[in-house]
Amino acid sequence: MSHFAVSTSFLSASMDLPPKAHARRTLALAGIAHALHDGLTDMIYVLLPIWQSQFALSYGALAVLRALYVGALAALQVPSGHLSRHLNGRTVLVLGTFVCAGGYALAGMSGGLVGLCVSLALAGAGGSTQHPIASAAVSRAYGKTARGPLGTYNFAGDLGKAALPPSVALLLTVMNWRSALWVVAGLAIVVALLIRWLMPLVADPQAAVETARAPAREGSGRGGFSLLLAIGVLDTAPRMGFLLFLPFLLQAKGASLTTVGLALSLVFIGGALGKAACGWLGARLGLLATVITTEVGTAGSILAVLALPLIPSLIILPLLGVMLNGTSSVLYGTVPELVPATRIERAFALFYTGILGSSALAPVLYGRLGDAAGPIWATGAAAVTALAVVPLMLLLAPRLASFSNPQNA
Repeated sequence: MSHFAVSTSFLSASMDLPPKAHARRTLALAGIAHALHDGLTDMIYVLLPIWQSQFALSYGALAVLRALYVGALAALQVPSGHLSRHLNGRTVLVLGTFVCAGGYALAGMSGGLVGLCVSLALAGAGGSTQHPIASAAVSRAYGKTARGPLGTYNFAGDLGKAALPPSVALLLTVMNWRSALWVVAGLAIVVALLIRWLMPLVADPQAAVETARAPAREGSGRGGFSLLLAIGVLDTAPRMGFLLFLPFLLQAKGASLTTVGLALSLVFIGGALGKAACGWLGARLGLLATVITTEVGTAGSILAVLALPLIPSLIILPLLGVMLNGTSSVLYGTVPELVPATRIERAFALFYTGILGSSALAPVLYGRLGDAAGPIWATGAAAVTALAVVPLMLLLAPRLASFSNPQNA
């Protein structure tokens, strides 16, 4: 059977799926894409100490390396959403995943620092397609019942964060970092092919054009979304700053490279558990109390890791991961409540642009502070940033009274 015939048969099967099976398959493939792309983003932390040694880089320069990837990831979120109006979202997601794979393959073949920088920017550009398209696909597939599936989709991203960085750290014990990146690129190609063959069409392109022309909701919703975006930006910054310095803080306590990979895995496993934990807290305490609890907990846990020796620090990391990532799940699930259904792609694209822009810029700022004052003070600054979310959350809470009420959560 020809490749065209195989592809056509998969496409026909996807189109003939009943609604519930269509939604479940959409969620499964979107979750796989999220796990891959989030894992590709955070595995960079495992590679930072290697690149620092090979290229003699400062903390600020290491932050710039990661910012090239995340900056491209953030800057192209909205253009990726626009592109999906002319091409089907599934096609854009597949092409983006292939580009991401190509970027990492080129990074593995790069001969120096400049080539590595270009390759990381290319990989980030490809990764920009995942968040707005996959999240909108899940939202549209489930309609008014999308909050739970969106939480599952978000949880899948943390599974990728928990699995890929330690897997890369393990690969680095048996091969050089360039070969490890080729293996990762191969994995991305496999996922791109699965999405192309198995994922149902995300939306009709013409329908996407028409819905994009619909007027945005006026009034408190728009103001609420702006506050939510600002909170998301500030919530992301301390997470990125802490993760930037964590490998070096642990190495200063005597950790090996394998232990650093384990530590990152512990943080990301805690982050995955944080999705469920914060959903539980939100149902009982409300949005306001949940966010304040996690942000204060984040600040306290970061300071505890700074003060404690290696083994107690490792024990705390899963709890810290719960606090670091749990808030983002609650905020992320609130996006559809503040915008009309016709603007979901754009809202998710703007939200991810903000948080990914923060994730690109924050490490650079913390990195410069680390060069000037040392990693301990810079990590302490990340803890202080987490507390800055609290006053903004107090402003947003009245706009989300129905969600903040535990009886309605």
